[in-house]
Amino acid sequence: GGLAVPLRDEEGDAVGTLAVFWRGAEREPSEEEVSLLEELAASAGPSLENARRFRIARQLADLDALTNLHNRRYFHETLARECARAHRYDRRLALVVFDVDDFKAINDRIGHLAGDSVLAAVAERVQSVVRSADVACRVGGDEFAVILPESTLNDAEQLYSRVQFAVAARPIGPFDRIHLSAGIAELAREDSSESFFQRADQALYRAKEAGKGRVVAA
Repeated sequence: GGLAVPLRDEEGDAVGTLAVFWRGAEREPSEEEVSLLEELAASAGPSLENARRFRIARQLADLDALTNLHNRRYFHETLARECARAHRYDRRLALVVFDVDDFKAINDRIGHLAGDSVLAAVAERVQSVVRSADVACRVGGDEFAVILPESTLNDAEQLYSRVQFAVAARPIGPFDRIHLSAGIAELAREDSSESFFQRADQALYRAKEAGKGRVVAA
């Protein structure tokens, strides 16, 4: 047999069910047992709702409000964790850092609010081509990064190509084509998460100096 008691939040909306089962067809729950279950459900419902709200709040705290990608704090926390895991288990790890070429000129032409919409569109296209295991982030301004677990330098270069194609394939706002420059790196034995990011970031600047719209490996 079994007994199901609804779980409700403080507003009375259903948020789940507390179900109890027993063996034996002849057994029936006593009034005391039903009362205890109802008391447990009454206290558990608001607690579950609070936990759900906390989870949502934590998720929002990890996201960049403009692009809906993970934010800079989440990026550095995740990169440190993935670097430690890769070193511990001798796994591969790659990183792509890229930005929008001539973004200042874009802002000067269409204004900062419209420039923000360009960043949001770029982020949406980035999300459309990254793998489910990859971690796409906005690390500041028009600079983005993607952490690629279990990946090589070649995987990072291929991801850049997919992102560049997705961004440049269709117009964004008044711009027929927007280009990205990128620096890529693969984790080395001597790398910390900070040095790993710095190597990729420095490669990005070399890409910009080399003519933009291209990728340079650290």
